[in-house]
Amino acid sequence: MPKTLCYPAALAVALWSHCAVADCASDAQVARFVQDYLQNTPTPALSAGGTIEDALCTQAKIVSALEPHLGPVVGYKAGLTSTAAQERFSASEPVQGVLYRDLMLPDGATVPSNWGARPVFEADLILVVGDAAINQAATPAEVLENITAIRPFIELPDLTYAKGEPITPVTLTAIGVAPKLGVLGSEIPVVDSTEMTQALAEMTVTLSAGDGEVLARAPGTAVLDHPANAALWLISKGIEFQPGDLISVGSFGPLVPPAKGKGGASVTYEGLPSDPTVSVVFD
Repeated sequence: MPKTLCYPAALAVALWSHCAVADCASDAQVARFVQDYLQNTPTPALSAGGTIEDALCTQAKIVSALEPHLGPVVGYKAGLTSTAAQERFSASEPVQGVLYRDLMLPDGATVPSNWGARPVFEADLILVVGDAAINQAATPAEVLENITAIRPFIELPDLTYAKGEPITPVTLTAIGVAPKLGVLGSEIPVVDSTEMTQALAEMTVTLSAGDGEVLARAPGTAVLDHPANAALWLISKGIEFQPGDLISVGSFGPLVPPAKGKGGASVTYEGLPSDPTVSVVFD
């Protein structure tokens, strides 16, 4: 499912045409960001004085510049989907970003504790798209009818920006909502979409440190009242999903700095089939 841009063609054209005006990042600014990103160096905020449209223009440029380093876009992420995340960043709705192929790691992976300039981790969840008919979905149940599997997911974002730089919905959107690494659990097949729709709403998601300390616990409804609403929100913003795409639904609780992980982290999804867990080790 390689893509040269993270948006459907019509939207990409609109975003690129907007790049000539307002606060879309210049080529020089994008080059500086990519260099800093790859070296885990704090960097200046992008599109800080602009609109979400400016930020999406910047994001499109950054995606094209990062794909040679990180592999193609393999999915999309809805960020700031929980109350805690929206309150932290003064957001009134989610933000949209991307997932790159080479940033996805297997369950139990070991990562350096300084995986980014400003690393954090969070409890997330992945939906695996099975059919493009998802783009006509209007309810969580209709989303799940077009999902082949659920995957536990610990996202390891990098807030990237230097201390004192504004981290806002606009500046987060500009950088694709801070993707850096992510740890994927085993696929949980969606055998019965009705049962899975209910299970996702009723599950309890628990984020724990490496020593077992519970760092956060939230119901499935913590993400936009139902995790599948993240997919619906992305569709409403013009994303067109294709079979095989990964959808990161966003955080079920707060962003946590690596030090609080005490050497790692795990997430358990009580209420999904077999109460699955995914874990990561911080080196």
